[in-house]
Amino acid sequence: MDNWKASIQTMVAMAAGAVVMVVIAMGVVSLLAGAQQQTPNDVSGAVLYQNFCASCHGADGKGGGPAAPALKKAPADLTLLSKKNKGQFPDFRVTHIIDGYEIVAYHGSREMPIWGNFFRDMQRDETMLKLREHNLTEYIRSLQQ
Repeated sequence: MDNWKASIQTMVAMAAGAVVMVVIAMGVVSLLAGAQQQTPNDVSGAVLYQNFCASCHGADGKGGGPAAPALKKAPADLTLLSKKNKGQFPDFRVTHIIDGYEIVAYHGSREMPIWGNFFRDMQRDETMLKLREHNLTEYIRSLQQ
């Protein structure tokens, strides 16, 4: 009878271990799925903006994102770029700031990440890099007042 009881206890322990492994596996799959949602698998300007810009510049582009208070200087109000450029959206300049070709003096030591490097590392495809930069620039254009 003791062998039978020991066998049952062993089977229960093995089943519990299997359940724990399944729960862990499900958690890992869930984390991976979440990570994929955090990276822009598509090239939508709106998705790129929400994933990479809104934390500082705010969902509305006015500079009041949740990470803004931690910065030395307030993030730019992206809705005023055209207004501050005589009514013309500075698309070339915006693209170069995103890519890191142009460093904005008031960023000091460049608190703003250089997203071009990140986008380039996602896929070693210059066409996709340029498409992401273009779509993000066009989304920022859509925020203009």
